[in-house]
Order: sequence, then structure tokens, then C-alpha cells
Amino acid sequence: MLLWINGPHGGGKTQTAHEILRRLPGSVICDPEHVGFGLHRMLPPELRGDFQDLASWRQGVVEILHLTLTEHDGVVIVPMTVTDSGHFAETVGRLRELGHDVRHFTLLAQRETVLKRLRERGFGRLLRYVAGKNSGLRAESWAVRRLDHCLERLREPEFAEQLWTDHSTVPKTADRIAVLAGLTLGPNNEGAVRTRLRQAGVGLRHIRFD
Repeated sequence: MLLWINGPHGGGKTQTAHEILRRLPGSVICDPEHVGFGLHRMLPPELRGDFQDLASWRQGVVEILHLTLTEHDGVVIVPMTVTDSGHFAETVGRLRELGHDVRHFTLLAQRETVLKRLRERGFGRLLRYVAGKNSGLRAESWAVRRLDHCLERLREPEFAEQLWTDHSTVPKTADRIAVLAGLTLGPNNEGAVRTRLRQAGVGLRHIRFD
């Protein structure tokens, strides 16, 4: 089974994916952004647009996920924003055509909620500033510019199943996805402090410096 977790940038995809990973033995995370980052690094800066527009990204993601789903005996978790109908058909749709059990979920929240979550990445922004890097700042600005488009597109029926997360914690969102997918997660025995520390660690590991 593949769990594709969609949603706007800052909507909680990565944190939810890692929560499921933590509590579902045998599961793995396959992040399609790594394919996109690799393609960007092959291009001069002036040619780096939205990597999802590259056919090589869409084809490469399908090839890697098809291989993983075929050879790995466990649930595959994919946190990735996709709002274009054609791109969605060429990734999620294509994997379904290949016979894979793909469960798609879109994490949604009100605009103000997503903006607040983006602002809470402040420690990461400070770290990048101290390190003399500003690519992350540009990435967050890009996320804000795209926010209204993402929220509008991802409410469409083709991006079901939509889950509203304004008043839900990451563990509770993971629980909801598991129930809808027919999966059983291990118990969440973490305290609030440890959860916040672990989530901060996940966020730091996903800071981009290029």
C-alpha cells in the first residue's frame, strides 16, 4: 500500500508522514522532492522552475515508487504536494494503473492556520541566516505565494480524501489516516514535550541549504 499525503506547503505532510513511520513497523518514507532537488542541481539557477513540470520528475517518481512498492514488504509513505491535474494523473493515477493500492489524502487547513505553521519554522529561518544561506527564505516565500492556489485546487473532488487539520494534532491526523486506510498504528505513548522536540528534529532535518 502507498499512502500519498498531499496538502499545501506548511500543511503538515512531512510531520504526519514521520508520525506514521514512527508508529507503523515496516513502513518507509519515499520523498519525491529528492528527485526534484537532484534535477534542480543539474540545471543552472536561471533554468530552475517548478521541477514538477519536468516529465523526468514525474516519470522518475513513478519508476522509483513502482520499484519500492514491488520489492518492499511494507507501507510506503509519500509526503508530496501535487495540485496540477495532469501531474496528479501521471503520478498517483499512473501508479494505480500499474496495479498498486494507492490511498491519497489531502491535509487542509484555513489560510491563517497554514501561515501560522509557516511562521513557526522561525528557528530554521534563523539557522539559515546564521549560516549565511537564504534559499530557505525564498522557499517559504514561494510557499506563501502558492498558498491560495493550493488551498483552492486541493478542495476539488479529484484530490479526495480531504482532512481538515486546523484543530487536530499531528498524532491525531496520523490516526485518522490510518483508520481510513485500514491500518493499525502503534500506541502514541509520547509526552507533549518529547513530541515537540521530535517534531522540531524532523523540521531541522528537512531544512534545505541549496
